Amino acid sequence: MPAEWVKHSRTYISWPVQDSMVYPDDYETVSEGYKQIIKAIAEFEPVSVVVNSADLERVKLKFTEDNIEFLPIEHNDAWLRDNGPTFIVNEQGGIAGVNWGFNAWGGKYSPWDLDDQVAPQILEFAGLQKFDAPFVMEGGSIHVDGEGTLLTTEECLLNPNRNPNLTKADIEAYLKKYLNIDKVIWLKNGLSGDETDGHVDNIACFAAPGKVIVQVCDDPEDDNYAITREMLEVLNNAVDAKGRKLEVIQIQQAPIAEYDDNRLTLSYLNFYFVNDGIILPIFGGTAAETDRLAEKVLSEAFPDRRIRTVNGMAIIREGGNVHCTTQQMPATI
Repeated sequence: MPAEWVKHSRTYISWPVQDSMVYPDDYETVSEGYKQIIKAIAEFEPVSVVVNSADLERVKLKFTEDNIEFLPIEHNDAWLRDNGPTFIVNEQGGIAGVNWGFNAWGGKYSPWDLDDQVAPQILEFAGLQKFDAPFVMEGGSIHVDGEGTLLTTEECLLNPNRNPNLTKADIEAYLKKYLNIDKVIWLKNGLSGDETDGHVDNIACFAAPGKVIVQVCDDPEDDNYAITREMLEVLNNAVDAKGRKLEVIQIQQAPIAEYDDNRLTLSYLNFYFVNDGIILPIFGGTAAETDRLAEKVLSEAFPDRRIRTVNGMAIIREGGNVHCTTQQMPATI
């Protein structure tokens, strides 16, 4: 599995489905959020939008860009990072895809039968070889550095609502087999209140081999304080698959925001690499200062990439953000 920052041939993303939304009355707001994300990505690279056939013509009318295409694939929900394929490459530059088992984040949202069939259909559309992994996993629960190291959380991958019969060693063995990685760095937990059971793409990601960006909390009264301090301890003591100590870059979390008495998982780490750029969700209002700081940190970490911000509040009530919606397909060598 190559790192996310390598050149992409395109991005895949799914269009939201009103019937499956937590707040279906927000459908138009969420749709506008997806439209903004898709158009932002299309400034950098082609986009393939997975859309239910009943919505196809209506969704097409929202876009005029030449590099946006539409794939009529039936799906229950719109988080393609988690139910889509993970693309892998071979030494000759050929591309294939891993089809993970999907059970809607431990059976939280029913039905998910259509979502479990999205990855095979994307790979069929793309004409790529498919490898069926015999266990449940979501793409948002892992990050790789492209040089043999994988980052994940115990809270998610060891959760009994995914693979109750697999041990930690079993899961590591499967990750090594299907992604050709050599080492797993296990963080303990993801962000407080994250309904994905701690996806790593909300709290930490590789910025380059040997370099990790993390979201931290400095308020001891916040549950994320202990979580992020423990994460920093793990990373500061870790070495990657090449034996390198990790450089850790910190981004401050946004102020706490709630909706319907639930904490929203506001994460700047849910940004997405695109060709020559980064799509960064920002949150506005009381988060204006942390928005500015997050953009500054990423601009300094990636001086050759354009930071393209989008409204991170548009879709967060549904439980995720930019990275959760997207899946990169690497370019052939």
